[in-house]
Amino acid sequence: MKNENPNWMEELPVAVTVCDTESKVIAMNQKSQKTFAKWGGEKLLGESLMPCHPEHAQEKIKKLMSSGNINAYTIEKNGVRKLIYQCPWFENGEQKGLVELSLELPNDMPHFVRK
Repeated sequence: MKNENPNWMEELPVAVTVCDTESKVIAMNQKSQKTFAKWGGEKLLGESLMPCHPEHAQEKIKKLMSSGNINAYTIEKNGVRKLIYQCPWFENGEQKGLVELSLELPNDMPHFVRK
């Protein structure tokens, strides 16, 4: 089987932002760059993500880094609902940083409870 590593996340309609354990942005797909354009977009690569966040969010990021926990919530901004999912990423069992996924949610999104 051919071992390919396609860049599947680059054009994904979900903002994917990855930082290392020092809070430096190490990866952003196109949607993430657009989402964070007012803070520099792709120029954030290699920079700390802390200045993009208010103090309470900076504290939350620090806690996520130290605890390895997941932070998930929904927001609404300018009439657009989003699911924000922040979680640690690992390499060989060692936490290497955080990943944030930001997904736009349709207003009429169905919800199912399955047994």
